[in-house]
Amino acid sequence: MTSAHERALEALRRRGRLRSLVPRRGRDFASNDYLGLAASSALAAAAAAALARGVPVGAGGSRLLRGNHPEHEALEAEAADFFGAETALFLGGGFQANTAIFSTLPGRGDLVVHDALIHASVIDGVRAGKADSVETPHNDAGAVEDAISAWRRRGGRGTAWIAVESLYSMDGDLAPLADLAAIADRHEAMLVIDEAHATGVLGPEGRGLAAGLEGRARVVTLHTCGKALGAGGALVLAAKGLRDFMVNRSRPFIYATAPSPLLAATVRASLALCRDAAPARADLARRVAAFGGATGTHVAPVVVGTDGRATALASALSARGFDVRPIRPPTVPEGTARLRVAITLNVTVSDVAELAAAIADELGRLAA
Repeated sequence: MTSAHERALEALRRRGRLRSLVPRRGRDFASNDYLGLAASSALAAAAAAALARGVPVGAGGSRLLRGNHPEHEALEAEAADFFGAETALFLGGGFQANTAIFSTLPGRGDLVVHDALIHASVIDGVRAGKADSVETPHNDAGAVEDAISAWRRRGGRGTAWIAVESLYSMDGDLAPLADLAAIADRHEAMLVIDEAHATGVLGPEGRGLAAGLEGRARVVTLHTCGKALGAGGALVLAAKGLRDFMVNRSRPFIYATAPSPLLAATVRASLALCRDAAPARADLARRVAAFGGATGTHVAPVVVGTDGRATALASALSARGFDVRPIRPPTVPEGTARLRVAITLNVTVSDVAELAAAIADELGRLAA
């Protein structure tokens, strides 16, 4: 490590933003395992059954070489059917998938219009691609339309790509998808919807908030498999031509070793469980109601402002047996450091109520 690295780390420490890896501790209010599937006996049994029928742990190469396994193709066919899209493409994770989409599909002369709070992976994908981009205020559909119209007036002739999350990962609020879909129709734009935190939990059969839009030629969705689905990897749902273009031109797909075939087999089981998880989703809704957060979703931020307050509050709650992590800039905007409370089936209704009371208590202490 060079002295420049050391100085950078010291600067982060002074600002209260130095990150470190810590073990799991206390009751789970930090994971994205919303349906409690990650350590479930059902997924463990599915993985064991796949191993028993000879599914390999490793792919051994990229999908375009020998890494393409029947489990990948079976998962993609089942996912397309489940979500209602023409085709699916399985990648190693949500970050890789977003980077693959936005570095590949929008081309030179196109415009990517993305929400101010979009996932960092989208930003990195746009930076690696050839399209121009513009950021619009959070959840402001009118600003999205204005940005496209202004671009056209300046001579923009390509395709506009609208990039949003259906449920925002740090704020827990929902995108105005119906309005955005109407804007995309009016401007013959592409609408790319990241369903990472909605998949498995929201929409019919847990198919996400974009379930009514899946299958449209101008809609692309991303469903991660390592959150509510409890496994890993990510699925890009799109028209066949777009999928084929990614297979031929997307560097994050072409040059990466394929995801584990065993993982693909496990995700197949996750999707089957998701179809029948209405009781689990109802149980989760009861926990969300018990917390009483402003978002009404399973992602419930508690914004406290400064980095120090967020860190102190998280530490105090940890001492009381709750695993809640502080989220600080640059992950969230300056002045909006927070606790990101993730509500899952790994805790009980009483656990949730106890956490809400503990947060109120500790905030009172911090204010004193």
